[in-house]
Amino acid sequence: MRTIKLGKSLFDVPVIAVGCMRINKIDKKQAEAFVQFALDIGANFFDNADCYGDGECERIMADALHMNPSLRERIIVQTKCGITPVSFDFSKKHIIEAAEASLKRLNTDYIDVLLLHRPDMLVEPEDVAEAFDILHYQGKVKYFGVSNQHPMLISLLQKHVHFPIVANQMQFSIMHPFMASQVQHVNMLDDLAVDRDGGVLDFCRMNDITIQAWSPFQHGFFGGVFLDNEKFPKLNEKINEIADKYGVTNTTIAVAWILRHPAKMQVVTGTMNIDRLKDCVKAAEVRLTREEWYEIYLAAGNILP
Repeated sequence: MRTIKLGKSLFDVPVIAVGCMRINKIDKKQAEAFVQFALDIGANFFDNADCYGDGECERIMADALHMNPSLRERIIVQTKCGITPVSFDFSKKHIIEAAEASLKRLNTDYIDVLLLHRPDMLVEPEDVAEAFDILHYQGKVKYFGVSNQHPMLISLLQKHVHFPIVANQMQFSIMHPFMASQVQHVNMLDDLAVDRDGGVLDFCRMNDITIQAWSPFQHGFFGGVFLDNEKFPKLNEKINEIADKYGVTNTTIAVAWILRHPAKMQVVTGTMNIDRLKDCVKAAEVRLTREEWYEIYLAAGNILP
């Protein structure tokens, strides 16, 4: 599969990451078949979080992979911490304890990438820096990143943290294109001119931070899948037209639309369906034209000045 550099890390990672948030929704045999298929097609980057299934998704993923030292060298494991049942917690104590608990559930000695999962309004960057230092120098975490975070908060963290922030996981899709579309509305009076993310996409590009696009098929905040959705006939008509041209499915085109952006994003899938994952991976081979990209953008109801 086509790869990209993950931020300033030494990792070349596949452009499609296997999100494991729903792996607890399938049985053991299905989970084993799914992760083995992922490995067979080069999708060896697995994304998880300690809050997915209250930790069960990490354990199930590791069990399904039959985690062992030989396999561990062939895969990249990313997980997240910071979300608790009642709050967000980026304290030194919580980060370290959460990482160590994830290590046990993942049945591994180290995590390749640890993300801070959504912002903690009470974050003390010095605390984060100490936690990262301990985890890295003990060999428990190789690289660090964030999720859903504003450029100013990333800059604040980076001022204190001694390692590069390599990734920022953000929602991005045809129906949630605002990181990219906001630049079209500079100095205008429409609602889309409101800066809601601080220019996070260009900030990450300038600072070699890989955007990991989550919910590539959702409209709204987990509002449902837009593909084959009767609420969006014009969008689906255009996607299907372009899919027919390339001889692929609409799933492939929806992912290819994200990958066409020059930011060199990594798409985090959420499917546990082998055929759907196969279609996602095919997107790495499809490069939409500029005209096709904009046609899909407009068909989704987005506007150009």
